[in-house]
Amino acid sequence: MSLKPSKDNLPSPATHQSTPHTRRSRGISQINIDRTSTALTHSDSNGSSETVPNKDKQHSGSLVTVLIAVGANLIIAIAKTIAAFMTGSASMIAESAHSWADAGNGTLLIVAEKKAVKPADANHPLGYGKESYVWSMIAAFGVFMAGSIVSIYTGITEWNAPESETNYTIGFIILAVAFVLEGFSLVQAYLQSKKHGEAINISAIGYVVDTSNPTLRGVFFEDLAAVIGLVIAAAAMGMHAYTGQPFWDALGSIIVGLLLGVVAIFLISRNRDFLVGYKVSDRIHTYVLSELLNHPDIDSVSYLHLEWVGPKKIFMVAAVDIAGNQKEKEIAQKFEDIENQFRANPLFQEAILTLSAPSADVLNLSSR
Repeated sequence: MSLKPSKDNLPSPATHQSTPHTRRSRGISQINIDRTSTALTHSDSNGSSETVPNKDKQHSGSLVTVLIAVGANLIIAIAKTIAAFMTGSASMIAESAHSWADAGNGTLLIVAEKKAVKPADANHPLGYGKESYVWSMIAAFGVFMAGSIVSIYTGITEWNAPESETNYTIGFIILAVAFVLEGFSLVQAYLQSKKHGEAINISAIGYVVDTSNPTLRGVFFEDLAAVIGLVIAAAAMGMHAYTGQPFWDALGSIIVGLLLGVVAIFLISRNRDFLVGYKVSDRIHTYVLSELLNHPDIDSVSYLHLEWVGPKKIFMVAAVDIAGNQKEKEIAQKFEDIENQFRANPLFQEAILTLSAPSADVLNLSSR
């Protein structure tokens, strides 16, 4: 079968209760799952159903989260820069660089959100979902370069700085205001993660760590680092003011820089995972295999490849044996019909079927 863009005008498949090893003639169930789901939820024939993720609502929710984070970071960056000039604090300089970097990174995440939702075309039959990981990785490099390196360098250069009379009052006020704004942005990202996590029965942290949505993960961990960094900066400035020793302030700057570096490396690693081709979980693999084996037109499955090609978008390739002895034209039509049932499910970006080799070993649910 040829590789072709997903069809957006296909009718939604019929919903059903999934029962392993039972043949049925209905379509592929629409499921609400992500890479680490511990439960599969789908519509059933009794009218009781879980809400299938709506792509537009998910995109809108992520975009709102990013916009809130960017707005908060711009306000905070300006305030911290003013306070840094007024106090000369190394920790405040580090926090200022952190906020400017976060504002720039947030802008890149907005670009990622916009580019990732472009529909598939002839040149990109699997869509543009991986654009999201590209821009999110660039944003993570931004955190490392502009935040981590600047903070660590500032701390090192200020380590042996001579003591000077400094009033940190304005600095503490700015940090307190920043804590409120950053905290609000973090809560927004947490609530979004919690909502999606509850739908698949996992924690908010578990969801944000392993979700295929890099924008939400980026905002969450950058905000978390920002809140922790503010506490560190306040403690460092407080120790400087209390002891009169400037190395406390420099130490705070270095610790903030190391914190940002850890977050950046983590985000870069996760985006790299999805860019090079990240397989779905065993649970999702079992679900899709079950759908194929339970299809009335499929006798067996000898090969099944599933990987993420964008936020909540899976690419499927399967080798199957069609039931009965049918002509080539009939088999081609059966393949097209089954592929369309998967494409109609919002979780699948593309589905491709091919014939199994005559002597190929078959897959079964008990082997998973």
